[in-house]
Amino acid sequence: MKRTNLLLLAPVMLLAACSSVSDRDKDASSSGGGYTTPFPGAGTPATGVEQSNLNSNLSPQQQLAQIGDRVFFGLDQFEVSPESAATLDQQAQWLRGNPAITLTIEGHCDERGTREYNLALGQKRADSVRRYLVAAGIDGSRLQVISFGKERPAVAGSSADVWAQNRRAVSIVN
Repeated sequence: MKRTNLLLLAPVMLLAACSSVSDRDKDASSSGGGYTTPFPGAGTPATGVEQSNLNSNLSPQQQLAQIGDRVFFGLDQFEVSPESAATLDQQAQWLRGNPAITLTIEGHCDERGTREYNLALGQKRADSVRRYLVAAGIDGSRLQVISFGKERPAVAGSSADVWAQNRRAVSIVN
């Protein structure tokens, strides 16, 4: 009898486990995945970041996505552009208001080039963002970097628009 009850209960438990949504999935779906466009001025707030302007019901990653959690780079480039600097200034201001938060900065590339080249370029992009934030007054011990090269594209495809969206550095709250 006990074995029969277990056999009946097992499918219910499996269905319950499949229907749950992870916190990371909830964060990504409610914030639009944190995506901002790779076009100048897009995704950058018009005013400074103030703690009172951010919805306190949002997770730290959602708050970061709201002010801009990624910056974009030109082909074979790793220096921070003026458009990217505006987003990173907002990140630095937000980090100053949230001193307990640490970030991992991910460097990404488009699909062109060798795996090795893109891993090195992604590292340079992540390091460039880290240097910018440190120069803006953020303690370097709060910032880790990692390169994914071309291994984790934000958008699939092979066109100039797709490649522009994949040449990026993304700040992730730890």
